[in-house]
Amino acid sequence: MGKLISVLFLFTIHLLRTNTEPVIVTKIESGKRQEGIRFPQSFAGNWKGALIWTVAGKMPQTFTMRLNIQPADSGRYTWQIIYGDDLKDNRPYLLTPVDTAKGHWVIDERNSIILDSYWIAGRFTGAFSVQGNTIVDQYWIENDGLHVEFISYAAKAVSTTGGTTAEIPTVDSYRVKSVQRGVLQREK
Repeated sequence: MGKLISVLFLFTIHLLRTNTEPVIVTKIESGKRQEGIRFPQSFAGNWKGALIWTVAGKMPQTFTMRLNIQPADSGRYTWQIIYGDDLKDNRPYLLTPVDTAKGHWVIDERNSIILDSYWIAGRFTGAFSVQGNTIVDQYWIENDGLHVEFISYAAKAVSTTGGTTAEIPTVDSYRVKSVQRGVLQREK
């Protein structure tokens, strides 16, 4: 039985390494099956919704977020984020493939900042640090909505524990500063 599992594992790894087609995801979340989600094709469109921003110790704030994703050229897509109803905070980025077989994409902010992101486990996710904060972002489709989540935490550990023996590793803990969550709906 153990050899069969090892062979299946190696075969799966081989398939993952040789597959160059866009990944089609079938997943079950919240009791509803999500069939045929392709990244980025299934995400293409103009999306709009409310984002709730919660900062530790403060009242949550709600604001409008738009995300426009449209095919561009050479396998790229627009990745335009607009915050607020006045449309003034407009961020016209580009989504560019790096290695689609491994789910690797970059968001090019067109100002020398390029953020690496990955299509993994049915979510488009990335992590980056800026001005002492690390932000983990995730985008996924569920129940016909585009879910968006940004978690921000201090890039410097608030405490370090463990490391007392060879079997107990050193562990860093970080202060979570804010969470932004929302569900965007496709505009007609």
